[in-house]
Amino acid sequence: MIQETRPFVPWKLMNDFMIEVFKKEGVPEEDAAICADVLLESDRRGIESHGCNRFKPIYIDRIDAGILNPKTEIGIIRETPTTAVIDGHNGMGMVIGKTAMSMAIEKAAKYGMGMTAVRNSTHYGIAGYYATMCTDRNMIGITGTNARPSTAPTFGVENMLGTNPLTFGLPTDEEFPFVLDCATSISQRGKIEYYARTGKPTPAGMVIGRDGQPMTDSEEILRALNEKRAALAPLGGIGEELAGYKGYGYAAVVEILSAALQAGSYMRMLSGIGADGQKIPYPLGHFFIAIDTEAFMGADVFKKTAGDILRELRASEKAPGQDRIYTAGEKEYEIRQFRRDRGVPVGEAVQKELTGLRDRFGLTQFVFPFEEA
Repeated sequence: MIQETRPFVPWKLMNDFMIEVFKKEGVPEEDAAICADVLLESDRRGIESHGCNRFKPIYIDRIDAGILNPKTEIGIIRETPTTAVIDGHNGMGMVIGKTAMSMAIEKAAKYGMGMTAVRNSTHYGIAGYYATMCTDRNMIGITGTNARPSTAPTFGVENMLGTNPLTFGLPTDEEFPFVLDCATSISQRGKIEYYARTGKPTPAGMVIGRDGQPMTDSEEILRALNEKRAALAPLGGIGEELAGYKGYGYAAVVEILSAALQAGSYMRMLSGIGADGQKIPYPLGHFFIAIDTEAFMGADVFKKTAGDILRELRASEKAPGQDRIYTAGEKEYEIRQFRRDRGVPVGEAVQKELTGLRDRFGLTQFVFPFEEA
């Protein structure tokens, strides 16, 4: 049973508010709608580290700082029938991401498979949004992105790699697709930010200090990450015994695919800090792959087999004391159903950000439910 004590803001109210704020920041209305949709889709799935929690600090603040272009200009550097290389010119990452995956899907519809690679982009929200664009069309969707350095290689303590998600979306014959959307680090910076916002410690083993010891103070971790005094551990955790080298290896794969295909930036080049210590854009790279299941044994066969596999996994013997076995995308689907008619839950920190933006831009037509309590 899902429990929630925070006040809810209706989806339409939050969507309309975000669009108006983005517009005030110079984002064209059509692009603003895409950006708001990506952010709220994260909240619909319960992935709050990438939802409205990040609306102000990642997008609005970066536009204000001049390191994120509100008007997105997309250039096609090179194109073949099944591939394309795209330059996003440091525009809105969600607009760039949706354009790039749409191109991959269009190519897959014609030739069975399509892939695009992007350079000079910015934070594109949850990777699962783009994978689901494919599953909605009975296609397999794969995407990944590099990010500012925050993860140490196994046996290292320096933040070299990004959190670098490697994300898969697979269509099924169930009410929801299989979507594996997770970082190749043991945690994301966004989750640490969420811990700090809610006053919670970061679990030991997720972050390593320069002395090689775990760190747990969430606010101190965020400072230490920015000052390169700490690094996230790769998926698996600190060291080798829990197979952290596997997460390290996958993170390196994502880094290479996010940079080498498009002659893009990577690792230390994504620090966001210029030679004189000034803030500069994070010129991120992404890749998008769409595979049409109809081009193999047909979409229905694929979806039925995928569904059978997932159902068999969930029906397998459970560990003592456990009620259920889940498959990727199932919990997100249940949260979506729970929140569908309620809206997005917002804590006190986000409430202050929303009212602050409302007051700053004079958007007096927006009154939030938490203000009426």
